[in-house]
Order: sequence, then structure tokens, then C-alpha cells
Amino acid sequence: MPRAVKPPLNGLFALNKPSGATAMSLLNELQILFASSKLFRDPNSGDYAATSSFKGKYRGKKKWQKGKQKGDRIKIGQGGTLDPLADGVLVVAVGSATKHLSQFLECTKDYTSIGLVGCATDSYDAKGKRVKETPFGHVTRQTVEQALVGLRGDILQIPPIYSALRMDGKHLYDYARAGEPLPRPIPARPVTVSELELLDFRLGSEHDYVNPEASLSEIERKLMQDSEKLVADNLEAGVKVPATVVNAADQSDIASGTSDAKQPIFEIKMSVSSGTYVRTIVHDIGVAMGTSAHVVKLTRTRQGRFYLAGTQPKLSVASGTSKGKETSQSENDELLPSEETIEWNVFASALDDLKERKDDAEPSEAYAEWEQILLRHMHIV
Repeated sequence: MPRAVKPPLNGLFALNKPSGATAMSLLNELQILFASSKLFRDPNSGDYAATSSFKGKYRGKKKWQKGKQKGDRIKIGQGGTLDPLADGVLVVAVGSATKHLSQFLECTKDYTSIGLVGCATDSYDAKGKRVKETPFGHVTRQTVEQALVGLRGDILQIPPIYSALRMDGKHLYDYARAGEPLPRPIPARPVTVSELELLDFRLGSEHDYVNPEASLSEIERKLMQDSEKLVADNLEAGVKVPATVVNAADQSDIASGTSDAKQPIFEIKMSVSSGTYVRTIVHDIGVAMGTSAHVVKLTRTRQGRFYLAGTQPKLSVASGTSKGKETSQSENDELLPSEETIEWNVFASALDDLKERKDDAEPSEAYAEWEQILLRHMHIV
């Protein structure tokens, strides 16, 4: 039975973002759905979602546009975006709960990721273009295990050029897309990798992942080389990358290569601090193994207290429970009640139903199925 609430509802929940969609596109869809619900609509604003004006916006463009009628727009925000390639936990806030989103930008996050060995891309993932292909015949499960050692704990990380970080007022990806050189090296940033574990290693015959079809043009390749030089200059200034884990006896295998064989993959899980780039971790694992690697699958399994179904984190006895002792953000994450994500198809089905609703249909007084599910999972503030 859904809890009794007084609209408009303000709260936090998490959805399981599907791969391929942008976080913003999903929020735009939720904007449409929530505007149709009595849970989020100001009772003094009228039933805008039942009007032909609202339905025309949804049916005609399938995209929210800010209307002129009072109360037709619901305040929605997200607490840390995910790349289109990635799936998993996306924290969403509605109404005044958006003021609480900052805590999820600084919280601990858990991921699983699959890296394809033997190819580097400009974006460090499968959505990018091939930068180079490297020999990988020397890579084994043990090689991956050894590479992980240098990436645990407190490390310095250089974000990829295809990231949302700003430099001189522009996103790094804006420089890359415009074919403009970076004005200076990308600064390294301290991050913490508190857990990094190899889950699986498979040979090329045991998976279906392949390299991206597109490769860099000569102009793009020159830009990438210039960017890599800037990174190298930064490294000379004292930033260390993981040491290559292959020994001298392996170098002949690397030189000869086995590029005619299909590349292996490795799957890792990790728990990282705010600001960590998983794509960079996978890229650096490839570097440490004396080859290259890029992300082909990425799943966020936990963000703060929100987690994917079936992946509930172990609740530890945090030291912060001691009287008078301050707790870190990661400790607070574990002390709060855990909440599962809501599958995106719950909202997608409701949007389909809304699209088919007739203009003269009488709104139901009972909660719809998606509203009941939301109320069971939402942390109301």
C-alpha cells in the first residue's frame, strides 16, 4: 500500500539507466510523465496534463517544452550523470529535493566495467574512434591482475580529453570536437580507488566485442598526438602513470604481436571516490600491460545509498557510529538505508500509456502502477 503523501511530492529515487540513452533525455521523459501525475502537480495549478495542449506537446514532439500554464513544469535534477554508453544507477531528485543532490556528487560509487584489450580510442570507450591498435598476445589473466596493483589506493589520474571538465571556459570535449589544441596540459587530479578487483578474463573466442569501425582522420590524429605530448609534459612534471607490468622477456612477444588473433577482454569491479574516471582506469590498465584497452561496457552498481537490484552492498559497522566521532561521506553512505533502483521500463510503459490516453478520459483517483512503485522506492524529503 503506497504511503499517504501530500502533493506536490518532493523526494529522491534512483533509476536503472539503460545504455545508449543520455541522462538528460531520460529526465526530459520523466518531466512529461510527472507532469501528468497528481503526486507532483500543485493542486492549485489545475490539471494541465489532462489538456489537449499538454498531450499535443507529448504526441507531436515527444519532448518536453516549457509551457505557459502555471504548474506545468516539474523541477527535476540528477546527482551525477552517466555517459550514453553506461547503464546503472542514476540518482534523480524531484522538487525541493534537488537541494540534496550535492551529497551524491561527493559520495562513493561502485562500478563494473569490461575492457577490450589491444585498441585505444580517443574517448577511452567504444563510442570513440580508434587511435591505435597494439599487440596483445602477451596479455593473460595474471598480466591484468598485476596491472591492477598500481591503480589501487590514492592515485593521480589524468581525465580523458573527451570529458566535461572545463579549461579556459570550455569543456575539454569541445576542444576535441572542434579540432582545437588544448591551451595547456590537462591537470592531474587525486582520486581514491578503494576497491579494484578482476572479475573475469576471456580470450577472443569467448566474447563478441569488436573495435569501433571509425578511426581518426589525419587532422584528428595530429590533435591527439599534440594532446598526448601535453600529457607527457605533465608526467615529466611529476605525475606518475602505472608502471608497465610486463618484464623484459615479454618484450619480444609485444614487438612481434598477434594482431591476427581476436582480442581478449577483462571485467573489473571497483569502488571509487567522487571525480574518478572509470574510462581512464581501463585505459591505464592497458598502458600498464604494455598494450592498450578501452571500455566496451560500463555499469554503475551503486551511488551513495542507491544500488542496482541484486547488488546490495555489504553494510559495514562504520566507525562513525561511535559517539562524538565525525563520519566521512563514505561512512554516512553505509549508515543510511539502502534503496534499490527502479527499472526504466516502468516509466517507459507509463509514458506509452500516457501517449495513448484519450483527451476526454477521466483521471483515476487510484495510484497508477508506476506511481505505486515510485512511492515504494522514493525517499521523501
